[in-house]
Amino acid sequence: MTKKIQEAYIVAACRTAVGKAKGAFAHTRPDDLLAHVLKNLMDSVPEIDPSLIEDVIIGCAMPEGEQGMNVARIGALLAGLPDSVPGVTVNRFCASGLETLAQAANRINLGGADVIIAGGVESMSRIPMGGFKFTGNPKFFSNQGENIGIAYGMGITAEIVAKRYNIARLAQDEFALKSHEKALIAINQEAFKAEIVPFTVMTHYPDITTGKPIINTSKVSIDQGPRAGSSLQTLSKLKPVFSAEGSVTAGNSSQMSDGAAALLVVSESFLQQHNLTPLARFCGYSVVGVAPEIMGMGPAEAIPKVLKQTGLSLDAIDWIELNEAFAAQSLAVINEVNLDISKVNPLGGAIALGHPLGATGAIRATTVVHGLKRKRLKYGMVTMCVGTGMGAAGILESV
Repeated sequence: MTKKIQEAYIVAACRTAVGKAKGAFAHTRPDDLLAHVLKNLMDSVPEIDPSLIEDVIIGCAMPEGEQGMNVARIGALLAGLPDSVPGVTVNRFCASGLETLAQAANRINLGGADVIIAGGVESMSRIPMGGFKFTGNPKFFSNQGENIGIAYGMGITAEIVAKRYNIARLAQDEFALKSHEKALIAINQEAFKAEIVPFTVMTHYPDITTGKPIINTSKVSIDQGPRAGSSLQTLSKLKPVFSAEGSVTAGNSSQMSDGAAALLVVSESFLQQHNLTPLARFCGYSVVGVAPEIMGMGPAEAIPKVLKQTGLSLDAIDWIELNEAFAAQSLAVINEVNLDISKVNPLGGAIALGHPLGATGAIRATTVVHGLKRKRLKYGMVTMCVGTGMGAAGILESV
């Protein structure tokens, strides 16, 4: 990233609302969600001929079933993009959506392309966690293997982090409650309005009298996850779900969700040639590995790395989207890196807003670029912990 031929700019970004798993998008195909954001993305920049798009790079953590067979290419075709526009699906688990943005920017930085769509999609309603038929290597489950931590479920890694970094149950519940409160305020203030493209859901019911179908339609334009009735009292009553003596509950963990997002990334020369107004410049990206059993600590390693790469100080970052996989790991990262809590997830995080795995990085990047513009702030960061022990962080500059 220190030898850029040209800068990469984001000129458009949009997302669906995030639906609860088995909620608003329970009967909606993920490739249809993706096609919807791709079409709306291109509609928002009518001055760009779709045939100029050089690639569609889409993140997906469980690329099988209805989001298999290279969902990026399928989504592009369903969106009506020309046959000449290729597509590739990327999987870095929870950082997949952010990874696509970095890959698009890197191609442009090095002069390999001028205009690329990045994004992500995930349906946790229709594709089970781990996919339909996961077969783990038996060595993962053997005490003889060095990488036994790979076999741990994500909830157990959160329990390990909570214990190792002394994150109390009360602190986790307080963090979770704050996430819901911030998200509800953001929704009431229409903070997400500029980034969400409403999706019309159609439901079919048989009329037992006539035998003809009854078709209902509804527009989904608000994130489903935030709960107005949350309180410390109700959160404290929830039992641990991963360890009988643990502190990680359904209330202080991220929600399983459905959603999609897309961002249009262009070179500086393309920007000028087409007289486009940028939302943000892509500054840098880092990805690291950590011990699988403490996968939630990935951002604590990725953040210093991307700051060094970009030459920025932590104080320079105005807005931090730290994916709330669990309150335990979020708090541990905040403490380890000494993040300014007032800058972290100002509109709520995944505990309230949901976490559609491979789409979350792109969704949160979309929130950052619109948020920086709206608040007239300069630098934003998106950072994720990643299953099997990784961390990723990307920095964007509002321009």
